[in-house]
Amino acid sequence: MKTKLGLLYGGKSAEHQVSLQTALAVIKALDLEKFDIHPIYINTSGQWIKGSQLSEPPANVKALEFSQGNQLSPLSLAPSLFQAEKQEREPLDVIFPLLHGPNGEDGTVQGLLELLNLPYVGNGVLASAAGMDKVTMKNVFAQAGLSQVNYVAFIKSEWAKAKDESYAKVEAELGYPCFVKPANLGSSVGISKCRNRTELEAAFVEAFQFDRKVIIEEGVIAREIEVGVLGNDEPEVSVAGEIVPKTDFYDYKAKYEDGDTALIIPADITDEEYAEIKEMAIGAFKALDCSGLVRADFFLTKEGKVLINEVNTMPGFTPYSMFPLLWKHTGVEYPQLIERLVSLAEERHAEKQNIKYTF
Repeated sequence: MKTKLGLLYGGKSAEHQVSLQTALAVIKALDLEKFDIHPIYINTSGQWIKGSQLSEPPANVKALEFSQGNQLSPLSLAPSLFQAEKQEREPLDVIFPLLHGPNGEDGTVQGLLELLNLPYVGNGVLASAAGMDKVTMKNVFAQAGLSQVNYVAFIKSEWAKAKDESYAKVEAELGYPCFVKPANLGSSVGISKCRNRTELEAAFVEAFQFDRKVIIEEGVIAREIEVGVLGNDEPEVSVAGEIVPKTDFYDYKAKYEDGDTALIIPADITDEEYAEIKEMAIGAFKALDCSGLVRADFFLTKEGKVLINEVNTMPGFTPYSMFPLLWKHTGVEYPQLIERLVSLAEERHAEKQNIKYTF
């Protein structure tokens, strides 16, 4: 029996286009002998549109943006719960949320799928929400005893009432250079490197366009090392890779547009450094109660100190993405990786069905 796989992509997010690229890459890698692929597109207005079952990969990203199609109520993904819609659609076996950023990677869609009691690929509500919010994530890491750079955070109203005091706090606690980031966004959207007060002021304005909360991190001179983590209760860690951006830092353009960044796999690090990174990656995975997959990002200083930067609970699967490349070099090819993720989703869902909700 083929697995009826619903691919959920697009989304009401600044990372909409990144999600489309991810969806196209995943579709091209799926084995149509094993999967029936059902595309579900969420447009930038938040409407869900179901496309026809795919018999072949679409020609390009544009073909995944359905302007015409059956508008879908998310509730109809679980017809057994809604008698009126029982006859309209057969239920999908697994949902694969290929969504990045708010309204997709932040626990909102995961909460919906939990309510519908549907198996879905990737992290649950708590891990997704905490992993999306960089401030909460770093607070959890601090509680877990994971080494990281110094940071401060502000909400927009707090900053608006005391801008000079906010800038002064950054300068006193972090100094320059520092990085200003929207707390709840990925793919390097809205991130600025600041070397002085003028750049810091502009960076706050930029970041607050994308979120009500910003985080400012101390700049460190370090190599950027990443690993992939795969699994549920017994996660495995891939080989390490290194990012060497030709720009000042690994920004959106370097990630998704020009591909002009060197990805070195495996990274040239010592066995001791890899062992520490691996241990910290598993520690972060478990601290957030992750499941399925994450990409864990680290800084490695010239003194050999390992600092965790962040985890990404839905890393991209674009042609330039690190996560699938890390697993390929670990011995897991892209199609196998996707099948493994679907299997992990089914495993986690089956486990949840044994939980008692009455007493």
